[in-house]
This record gives sequence, structure tokens and C-alpha cells, in this order.
Amino acid sequence: MDFPVTLDSQSNIPLHRQLYDEIRRAILSGRLARGKRVPSTRALAESLGISRATVTMSYEYLLSEGYLEATTGSGTYVCRQLPDELLRVKTTARNKESRAAGQPSTRKANFKKLSRYGVNLKDREWLAYRGDEPEIQFSFGRPDWAEFPSRQWLQLLNQHFKEGALWQLDCPSKAQGFLPLRQAIASYLARARAVTCSAEQIIIVNGSQQAIDLVCRVIVDRGDAVGIEEPGYIGARKALEAQGAQLVPLKVDASGLTVEPLKDPALAQLKLVYVTPSHQFPTGVVLSLPRRLELLDWAERTGTFIIEDDYDSEYRYKGRPVPALAGLEHHDTVIYMGTFSKVLLPALRLGYLVVPPSLIEVFKRAKWLCDRHSPLLEQMALADFIKGGHLERHTRKMRALYEQRRKTVIDALKASFRDNVSIYGDNAGINVLIRFHNCPADNEVVEHARALGVGIVPTRHFYLGDSPRGEFLLNYGGLTDEEIKEGVKRLEKCIYPD
Repeated sequence: MDFPVTLDSQSNIPLHRQLYDEIRRAILSGRLARGKRVPSTRALAESLGISRATVTMSYEYLLSEGYLEATTGSGTYVCRQLPDELLRVKTTARNKESRAAGQPSTRKANFKKLSRYGVNLKDREWLAYRGDEPEIQFSFGRPDWAEFPSRQWLQLLNQHFKEGALWQLDCPSKAQGFLPLRQAIASYLARARAVTCSAEQIIIVNGSQQAIDLVCRVIVDRGDAVGIEEPGYIGARKALEAQGAQLVPLKVDASGLTVEPLKDPALAQLKLVYVTPSHQFPTGVVLSLPRRLELLDWAERTGTFIIEDDYDSEYRYKGRPVPALAGLEHHDTVIYMGTFSKVLLPALRLGYLVVPPSLIEVFKRAKWLCDRHSPLLEQMALADFIKGGHLERHTRKMRALYEQRRKTVIDALKASFRDNVSIYGDNAGINVLIRFHNCPADNEVVEHARALGVGIVPTRHFYLGDSPRGEFLLNYGGLTDEEIKEGVKRLEKCIYPD
């Protein structure tokens, strides 16, 4: 290139996106003139010291958006008719008309309309999922939906869709959720998680993310200090940030969340602490019983609420299950949340909150303001699914299946990487955290893996502070044994490119 290109391998922005932005800016600023030939993908990759796949991906975006044009047998050139040039002309004309009429520009007016909540979301680049998925996807924590008991589920849906029951589908006042489902969940939690609660304490929500968002809106004011795990779940962090919370990272070690730092008098002002004690995300460690009791004691003394996200507690392969925090405390400090996304289907969009009795009314009203109520027909079917014992039978079946896949993942990783990889969190859930002791930059691994048809996610997005290099999350729930083995083999080529 005729201009300096600066790429940051430690940035959260992928290398192909950084290169795309650099070339695009150069074209729009005139540093790359229209009609000028650009280097070949091979030549540019060699000069920048990055993979050719990264350069190819950047060029493909620029070609598809009209910044570059390719001539067969000749090369790739800067397009002579730039799309942004036309857009600038139209925008400038509109702005002149607005100023002539004494009105502010459209851009400024739109910005003024955003709330602090909206501005907070606007200023953060995330949820930038690509539409095209690789052949083998380790990135998303999906269950194996091919094993879902669809026949039984459809029978229950049809049963509740009979003409005589249609009147039940008009329930605008049932924001809290279908009562038989709440009763079934209360009974299930008593058996499976030692959580004693009434159906009245349960709020049905559209999955765990809505549960987190509701808690943030009801409990947290702008500027409130909130403790979160470090590393931790990005969905909770973003919801808290959008609400204006001041996040206090709490380190996670082999026994889970470290409680000792909470004893600092300065942290007695925390409004809320968010934890994933049964299978910490993303490390996979389990919060030990002594620390659970210590955390509950601290929360009672300080009056701090705890969000217990029990997102996949059903899948545990080693040792006895540790009781949920909500099953241990009796002082109304824990707000417990669960979801059916991991044990059944993500698209079902049903989860639940168990709130202290004193908060029932306010959470019912907050849910009503969001969406009136969660899908009712699915709630009816799920109530019967749980009461008929289908949920627990399905869970036992899937636990055995995922335990086999867990073994396949570990065996494949050890066979390919031997002493160059450490594996964490393999005793529960449907993912493992792996750390390579010697590997290329995280972005390079991700891009190379995608070029080979494998999706993999580095853990740097889950840290507020510095993150370890070479640390990745591997989700295996939705993959077959053959896909897992093939995916790890392809990943080996990314870690040992030579």
C-alpha cells in the first residue's frame, strides 16, 4: 500500500475488519485514488505479516460494497464511482436545506433523541454476529436440537390448541406467567435444585437475557456499583453497563468467585452481585460450598442482592451437585434465574425468575411493561411437559450424551495438542475452556479457523481487564463426535500453521 497500515493483534476488532477500515478510509480520503491498482492478497499479506485469508476477507467486503472492483487477468482496483461519495452529496444537500430552514441537521437531531441508555448501546460495538456460519461451530453454546422430543412436544401443543381452549390464549393480564407452569417449575426446583419457593414467587420471562434485563431495571440505578465475575458472561455485563452501573470485577479462581475482596468496607455499598455458581461462565468452575455460605452471609450483612444465574445446572458429570444459593439462604437476598434454552431449545424463549416475596409485585409490573406476557401456548405445553416427567427424562438422556461428547472433546484436544493445552471446566455444562501455552495471536487463530470452516471464540470478550492470550471457549453440545474430532484436527492447523 502507498500509505501506512496499522493493525493491532490485541484489539477486540478482528484483523480483517481493521484492514477493511484502513483501506476504506484511505479510499474516501483520497490517499488511494480512484482507478488505482491495489496489491494482490498474497503480496499484502506478506508485507503485513498476516494470513492471506484475512486480506481476502477484507477485499471481499470492499468488493461487495463497491469500494474495489476486480478485472479478470488484470488485478483489483479502487472503484471509480464510490458509493459514499454519492451519499455525502445527498447528505450535504439535506443539511443545507435544514440550515436554510433554521432546523438542525438530521444527524444532530437523531443523536439528541437518544436516552442515556440508547447512547450507551450506540457507543459499544457488540452483537456483530456474521450471517454466514462455519461448517463446524464451536462458538455458540447450543444444545443438540436433533435430540429434542419433537413428537411429544407437538402433541402437547396440539392438545392446547383445541377449539375449546382457545379462550385461554387471550390473557393480557397474565404478565407473571401461566399458573400451572409456575407451579410445575416450583415443584421441579424443589426436586432438582433444593430451591423451596411458591408459584407466586416465579415470573416467567423470555429467556435468561430478559431476566437479567428486568433485574437491572428494577434494582440498579445509574451510578450504582455492581459486582460481576471476572471473567464473566457478556450478556449480563452489557445489560448492567446499559443501565449505567459501575462494574466492580471480582476475580474467579479454581473455587469460583473470590469472596474475600467483598469484605473491603468500600464494597459494602455494592447494590448487586451477579454470579454463575453452578458452572461459572466461561471458566466452568463450580463455586465451592464454603464460599457459597460466605457469600450469602456477606450479602445478608450488607443488604446486597445476589443474582444467581443457574443457566445449565442440569449437566454435571463429576461429584455431587452443590445446592443452589437460593436453596441455602432464607433471608430474601437471592434472585434466582433459570432457562430452558440449554436443556430444551434456545428458540423456545422461556425462562423464569424466582424473586423474594417482597419483590413479587414490582417484578410483575416490570414484566407487564416489557411485553405483557411470554408466549402462552408454549407455556401451556411446557407445564404438561414438566408435570408428565418428560423434562427430567430428557435431561437424563442428554446428560449421558453430553458426557460422551465431553470425553470426545478432551481426548481429541489431548491427542492433537498434548502438553500445549490446558482444559478447564470439563466437569459440567456443554463447553470447555482451553488455554494454549504457545500459539499465534488470538485474532489470527480465529480468522485461520474460519477459513478452514471452524468457528471458535476467544475469551478476551469476557474480561473487563486484561485477558490471557491463547484462551478460547469450545462449545460442543450441538456437534456430533465426528464433527468434534474433525473440528479439533482443523484447529490444530491454526495453532501449528507450519
